[in-house]
Amino acid sequence: MFYDVIIIGGGPAGATFARLAPSDSKILLLDGSPLRSGGKGKPCGGLLAPDAQKIIGRFGMKIPSEVLTDPQIDYVKTVDYRSGIIRNYGRTYINISRPRFDEWLLSLCGENTEVRIGVCNGISRTEKGFEIRYRTEAGDTVTAGCGYLVGADGASSVVRRFAYPKAKPRMYTAVQQRFRDDGAKPLYSCIFDEEITDCCSWTISKSGYTVFGGAYPMDRPRERFEEQKKRLEKFGYDFREPFETECCTVLRPRSGRDFFLGNDGVFLIGEAAGFVSPSSLEGISYAMRSGAALASAMRRKNPERAYRRETFGLRAKLIRKTLKCPFMYQPTLRRAVMKSGLMSIKRDFCDGAEKTK
Repeated sequence: MFYDVIIIGGGPAGATFARLAPSDSKILLLDGSPLRSGGKGKPCGGLLAPDAQKIIGRFGMKIPSEVLTDPQIDYVKTVDYRSGIIRNYGRTYINISRPRFDEWLLSLCGENTEVRIGVCNGISRTEKGFEIRYRTEAGDTVTAGCGYLVGADGASSVVRRFAYPKAKPRMYTAVQQRFRDDGAKPLYSCIFDEEITDCCSWTISKSGYTVFGGAYPMDRPRERFEEQKKRLEKFGYDFREPFETECCTVLRPRSGRDFFLGNDGVFLIGEAAGFVSPSSLEGISYAMRSGAALASAMRRKNPERAYRRETFGLRAKLIRKTLKCPFMYQPTLRRAVMKSGLMSIKRDFCDGAEKTK
């Protein structure tokens, strides 16, 4: 079967592009999430930060009640492990079920989009564009062709590796576990512990359970995660009996060199393109914005040039956030900020666990 566009990845980036793409385009969207790690989801705190809320509002969308989960959260507890400084900051989040959120976005795709469950395991160029091979839910291998190929497949993007085989963006391993609780102490916390990771960790209350997760260097990530759970006992956290564990790689851009827009008929959106906050790892707003930008670019005579232009503001915003990173992750500066009134920096603290993508 030949399509105008094949999208690899059914998260917010891929679903947004498919919903807004030209209606006369024949599109195949491959969603590999149901086949990931035995059906488990990727580590995501499932909070919609204000930036994500704004983009959803801009699209005129209303989140269905079945996507929401309790409790709704209006503050974040920020913890600096070494100094013991703890601060609460006011910040409003929408607490969601991430799997149901992604299902809702996919349900909004137009009739011109065919959504299939499948994992891409091969890409090659052809005279007409591209041929992809993917594994179905039944374990069969299927091929399909397309004129344009869109990578919306996250940090470990197979499409990015195809288009940029020598690229080496900065990567971490995100590990997250779920723990049953009675919901008596609704909590969202962002934790900084530089002896364990130069990124951050998070805890979030959900209906009947709590999630704890973090982003760790690729060197011994699971050991670091387990050690951090023990270290946090002194702050009253109890992470002894998890009932589910999730892990994946996450991308954390350092500069404009870690953005990958695509080339020669290949486009990258969302985290596959490097569009994720380097300070907080918030990714949903950037996923949706980049998906919308590519949909707009596809209506232009030169979509590659148009996509670069459409994402200029998004890339500039992310570069500005790299400049804020030292105030969050350099210990001396962070502790000074936590004692100060620098609210623009605090907003990045507060968004530190929308996670990952």
